[in-house]
Amino acid sequence: MKIKQKKSFSKKIKLQLRILFRKFPVITYILKWTLLCSLIGVCIGSVSAGFLQSLEWATNYRENHLWLIALLPLGGFAIGLLYYYYGKSVEGGNNLLIDTINNPQDIIPLKMAPFVYIGTMVTHFFGGSAGREGTALQMAGAIADQFSKPFRLSKAERRILIIASISAGFGSVFGTPLAGAIFGLEVFLIGRLKYDSIFPAFTAAIIADLVTKLWQTHHTHYHINFVPDISFLNIIYAIISGVIFGLCAASFSKLMHKTSSIFKSKIKFPPFRPLVGGFIVVLAVWSIGTTKYIGLGVPTIVQSFDVQLPSYVFAIKMIFTIVTLSAGFKGGEVTPLFFIGATLGSALSLFIPLPIGLLAGMGFVAVFAGATNTPLACIIMGIELFGVECGVYVAIACVVAYLVSGHNSIYNKQIIGEPKNYRFINQKGKTLSEL
Repeated sequence: MKIKQKKSFSKKIKLQLRILFRKFPVITYILKWTLLCSLIGVCIGSVSAGFLQSLEWATNYRENHLWLIALLPLGGFAIGLLYYYYGKSVEGGNNLLIDTINNPQDIIPLKMAPFVYIGTMVTHFFGGSAGREGTALQMAGAIADQFSKPFRLSKAERRILIIASISAGFGSVFGTPLAGAIFGLEVFLIGRLKYDSIFPAFTAAIIADLVTKLWQTHHTHYHINFVPDISFLNIIYAIISGVIFGLCAASFSKLMHKTSSIFKSKIKFPPFRPLVGGFIVVLAVWSIGTTKYIGLGVPTIVQSFDVQLPSYVFAIKMIFTIVTLSAGFKGGEVTPLFFIGATLGSALSLFIPLPIGLLAGMGFVAVFAGATNTPLACIIMGIELFGVECGVYVAIACVVAYLVSGHNSIYNKQIIGEPKNYRFINQKGKTLSEL
């Protein structure tokens, strides 16, 4: 009798739950994506923590054993061989992630994660000039997409999953979960946000960032000492700065693609490209006599907030980064873009009467905004990193840089959702590589 009553009670509960879920389908949506984003957030946050800690070790070891820089060409050749013989399916990198969001096809191979990790560690260990966000995003996307089959996700749900993974990877590697969420929503489609992904993006980014911090992973802290009051004159100065940052971003993107095409046209065997690029970087380091332009360059970024740096610093870092990544080394462009923007902003204080730290902070995020077409994410990042006091100045610089950079980007698979101006209205729906 009691067993029958229990079964009857259980059926009633199940029936009530079904009715509840039918009436309020958003509950099912929230529960499903909370579970899924928690899983990928824990995985991606842990992987980001391990990556950041090992990258810090590699950087410190290289700086204490500078002779390793001479082996950069051999390291590049090894990366080239690895990708040429075993990694052709994942050599698209971040553009493969963007392609998967826009047109989901096969599951992203899991080997993308270890391949890009190994490639990035080799690049930094031997002294290439590269970043870390590309690695974080690719590891995140490859790991997250493996959940597509077990959870029987549709194409539309896979898009959401990849967006959430990009958000988690970006947010955890830089310690900026809000900016990471917006970046994932913004990066693949210029001028539009995919609002059906907003809950998964924020959930995954916040959980991944929390997990990375639980692993006691260090993030660099930046500080702007003084932010002046808003005035019409200061707004004009911010606009002028934004124009310069936008031109810098467009130049970086164009030179990256141009240099990459030169390497590909002149050197037919792909593994020889990073070999040659490595020789160029080694000779440049030897000629200049400093290692400040290789690796992430975080000490120089921090310095740019307090000291007015020479105007050539950003240009040298740009050249080092373009040669390194165009030749086929692995890593990312974003941290070098932070370096380029911050040092350019610091140099602009020579003739723009805004505080050095504020201009460095504006350049830090604005050049990135122009080079990736993600102004909203960069505004949020500026506020997360530097404080809300600089928000107006950061917003002006990022929006102006985004507009001035035109339809250029380090990610040539981005699709134009809404053109930046009426002249490109007929290009709506095309990728930047098709322009």
